[in-house]
Amino acid sequence: MTFADLGLSPKVLSAVNDAGYTEPTPIQAGAIPHALEGKDVLGIAQTGTGKTASFVLPMLTRLERGRARARMPRTLILEPTRELAAQVEENFIKYGKNHRLNIALLIGGVSFDDQERKLERGADVLIATPGRLLDHHERGKLLLTGVEILVIDEADRMLDMGFIPDIERICKLIPFTRQTLFFSATMPPEITKLTQQFLQAPVRVEVSRPATAAVNITQRLVKAGSKPWAKRERLRELIRTEGDEVKNAIIFCNRKTEVATLFRSLARHEFDAGALHGDMDQRARMMMLENFRKGKLKLLVASDVAARGLDIPDVSHVFNFDVPTHAEDYVHRIGRTGRAGRSGKAFTIVTRADQKYVAGIEKLIGQEIEWFDGNLSTLTAEDEAEERPRRSRSGRDERTRGGRRPAAERATPKPAGEAAPAAQDDRRRRKDAIKSSNEAEQRRPVRQREREEANAPIGFGDDVPDFMKVHGKV
Repeated sequence: MTFADLGLSPKVLSAVNDAGYTEPTPIQAGAIPHALEGKDVLGIAQTGTGKTASFVLPMLTRLERGRARARMPRTLILEPTRELAAQVEENFIKYGKNHRLNIALLIGGVSFDDQERKLERGADVLIATPGRLLDHHERGKLLLTGVEILVIDEADRMLDMGFIPDIERICKLIPFTRQTLFFSATMPPEITKLTQQFLQAPVRVEVSRPATAAVNITQRLVKAGSKPWAKRERLRELIRTEGDEVKNAIIFCNRKTEVATLFRSLARHEFDAGALHGDMDQRARMMMLENFRKGKLKLLVASDVAARGLDIPDVSHVFNFDVPTHAEDYVHRIGRTGRAGRSGKAFTIVTRADQKYVAGIEKLIGQEIEWFDGNLSTLTAEDEAEERPRRSRSGRDERTRGGRRPAAERATPKPAGEAAPAAQDDRRRRKDAIKSSNEAEQRRPVRQREREEANAPIGFGDDVPDFMKVHGKV
């Protein structure tokens, strides 16, 4: 089957051919014909299989007839993150190069005024995150009564991560007769029930079992001690072990604070790394992604903001520094590698506290994940130690939290030939002298100190300075 067999318009087919694609993926072959017929579609497929084109291409074909009016978009695409929204805009620009369509992108971190000007011109395609969309509507700058097609991308994330009230509110603002398209890599039963209030007699296009990982991704679990420094050390060992095979890699953490800490650690050990998380401003986030795409960064430490749908085709490795607490997130994370038929590797660092999360992941994907070099039962006492002397690549002791070495280590004298600089010796001698003086003062008998204090002169005693004497008299 080719794209020409799906019923797409000549303009769309020309752009697809120019992009170098000839055969549709299974999800595209299953969803595009139904979308062209105006039916509601619930599409489920592994991440990296071309879900975005499954709704972009039929929408472009249908939008060739008619034009948008000011502040009344014809189609609406909702995305959970700014990065995904910007990526969908890129797809519309690429495949819609033969069309004269106005595309508006409504995301946070960008000026309201610029977005309002695009809405005033009339948007054939409106791509937005829910929060910013509702902000424009409340300001009276946006009417949704002309929306013909609604797309909810990454549907499970949109519904499962706190967007339900916003989605319900937006759907009430859109005509009931709209066409609705849902696409996601995972669709748990409880989330499927929620879609029933948004879709009318949908065609379910499921080209693989929900929440399965691509077979071309090599998955491994890696044991580690429970201490943060032990996990960071294990990650560095993994990256060095993989060596030249690591063309580039995304390293996922569960928390934004951990992203910052791990990024600083990797930079301190001279790894080429960048960071990406939700607290960064939009310009910094887009610049970091662009640098990673272009190969200017080898390692990208990220929160789950980078786990959903980001299309960076040639990522060789994914490292889960933290095991995701939600099993579905694991599928999305490792789906950043092994895209478009390429092979990839995914390593997940596991501590004893993570075992229940690993069990949930294996249950979801329906397979056991192999261990890289022995399971948790092979951890040694050294691996689980509270702390131990560690050396950085420069040979210096790696500091513990707070920038100080352990007390026992500070008390150990340096070997000959490693004397501290003269300035440090002087400071140490002054501190020792002050300490000795204070200790000597405390050791003197109390009565002796009291006697000396009682006999102490009042004021200057007999030694009054001359400048305080007036006309030779005190």
